[in-house]
Amino acid sequence: MPAPAEVIERLKWLRDEINYHNYLYYVLDQPKISDEDYDALMRELKELEEQYPELITPDSPTQRIGAAPSEKFESVPHRVPMLSLDDAFSETEVLEFDERVRRLLDIPGPIEYTVEPKMDGLAVELTYENGVFVRGSTRGDGYFGEDVTQNLRTIRQIPLRLIHRHLDIPELIDVRGEVFMTKDAFYALNAEREKAGLPPFANPRNAAAGSLRQLDPNVTRKRQLDCFFYGVGAVSGHRFRTQWDILSSLKKWGLKINPHSKKVKAIKEAIHHYEHLRDIRPTLPYEIDGMVIKVNDLEYQKRLGSKARSPRWAVAFKFEAAQAVTKILDIELSVGRTGAVTPVAIMEPVKVGGVVVSRATLHNQDEIARKDVRVGDWVIIRRAGDVIPEVVRPLKERRSGNEVPFTMPKACPVCHTPLEKKEDEAVWRCPNPDCFPRLVKKISHFASKNAMNIEGLGGKVAELLVTNGLVRDISDLFKLKMPDLMSLEGFAEKSAQNLIDAISKSKNAPLSKLIYALGIRHVGEVTAQILARQFGSIERLKEASQDELEAIEGIGPEVAKSIRNWFKDEDNLKVLEALKEAGFDLGAREGGPQKTPDNPISQKTFLFTGGLKNFSREEAKAAVLERGGSVTNSVSRRVDFVVVGEKPGSKLEKAQKLGLKIISEDEFLNLLGGLNDDNTE
Repeated sequence: MPAPAEVIERLKWLRDEINYHNYLYYVLDQPKISDEDYDALMRELKELEEQYPELITPDSPTQRIGAAPSEKFESVPHRVPMLSLDDAFSETEVLEFDERVRRLLDIPGPIEYTVEPKMDGLAVELTYENGVFVRGSTRGDGYFGEDVTQNLRTIRQIPLRLIHRHLDIPELIDVRGEVFMTKDAFYALNAEREKAGLPPFANPRNAAAGSLRQLDPNVTRKRQLDCFFYGVGAVSGHRFRTQWDILSSLKKWGLKINPHSKKVKAIKEAIHHYEHLRDIRPTLPYEIDGMVIKVNDLEYQKRLGSKARSPRWAVAFKFEAAQAVTKILDIELSVGRTGAVTPVAIMEPVKVGGVVVSRATLHNQDEIARKDVRVGDWVIIRRAGDVIPEVVRPLKERRSGNEVPFTMPKACPVCHTPLEKKEDEAVWRCPNPDCFPRLVKKISHFASKNAMNIEGLGGKVAELLVTNGLVRDISDLFKLKMPDLMSLEGFAEKSAQNLIDAISKSKNAPLSKLIYALGIRHVGEVTAQILARQFGSIERLKEASQDELEAIEGIGPEVAKSIRNWFKDEDNLKVLEALKEAGFDLGAREGGPQKTPDNPISQKTFLFTGGLKNFSREEAKAAVLERGGSVTNSVSRRVDFVVVGEKPGSKLEKAQKLGLKIISEDEFLNLLGGLNDDNTE
């Protein structure tokens, strides 16, 4: 029976629409629809072609791997095609993939997989001959890519020569990876572009693609690109047995792999790792849009083979889209615990990142003016984590002329105190420390899970305590009595006693938790941990000078100034004194890893100079902090170890003059106990 005319017409429209968006995305780096909308178009086309296979054409997007390479660069053939992956959007689809794999292999039991974060960047292939990097290209259409060798050479994370201390290198190997841009680098780049009057990039993925495909490598060099490697194409002179063997070998050769990659024994464990990646996604410094599941055994991969455009042995388990389109109904003001008054967009409810949202931060008046966001606008929003989503940009082409610009009021919307704004800040603040929402959020922050972890003291209870005059600052929490709480709505004897006990228990929290709980501006959890390890007590931190604070790795001038100002404030000092009277030992040493023969790093201070081969600077710093040590950026007699990498700077000479202990990266690895090989074969 011939296909209905409307189906034929719909197929033609879908193919034209997808090809157009492929051109916008791959060639111009200027996408106009969200990932979710693009995936919906592709899924509809696949379903129709499965229903009417006689209508499949060779030029259908489902038969292609990607867009054709740009004519800007020389074309490079891939010796082994760089296929794309089939997508899965639910646990059911992943279980169906596993069932299909086991059926094709005729294996009734569980299959071993590798699971790797699906980076949101630009796929590349690098060729190494006898360990030397000779050519690099983009994926292009999967069979031919663009020669971007010179641009790839500017990325510091890409070794120009492979390391062969741990494992013999192949005579020839084509390595596959993903070039990406971190979130911080993306925001900095867009700020520079907007300052220069240039249009901003839509997202880090497009910023990475646009940066790598520059005709001038000097432009690429300034863009702070990074790269993770995940696989190989053609290989000569070496044999791999598993996908995990590939990842382990790449790492040993000096090629960076994603630290969140893992080997799992069954599909259920893969799904658990997907949930873990989904949970930590907002905290990662780069964007991921899902997780790739691969059959680990390469012989099994060979038996499973590939379809026209994708392998049968792998699937991309995608996250729900983190962007959506909705309409701004109003703009309200929110007062934070530091007095910051933040405009918040009230929107038509929309699902984004798996959550229905109706509010999104607009940051400040300057940001609203820069983006030209108005009440009544249709806007693109994104959810960057477990925080209020933010407005990316308005869709000006959808304006009717009835949209209303926003202007920041001159007084606090709650207490009506005149707002203040410093010259070097974009934020307007309510200076009244007794402003109701400031007090409530200060108490809520102090009691939060990542701070003092006072169970039962959430926002609603904090609001009750402040409304009824029982708490005026955090020290008042420790003066609460049973009758005080039982007089509040919702409290009975047991719930009141539980809260009293939880408040008392919080006195034993680690010093880092207390520092974070105090709510010092610019001092987050990581900074609080650094300060706790560096000073060991509130008393010592209180006496620290600006210079002493700035000398600590990770503490800049602005953070140091904020800490000093907090401890100069008489009201804050009174709160500390009240906490001391309540039973807090402000002179106690911070708990944490103790120095043992197996942990020679605890309570030691490290300084790094020169480039490291096995770590990024942040990874090395994290390794030290995890083991109870500290890291500084300044040469002084307080430094216990100076770790010297390639091309060290002037700090090495200064360290030698002071007679500090200088060690190599290999010696540093020995202190760490070697690389983490928990998942290697």
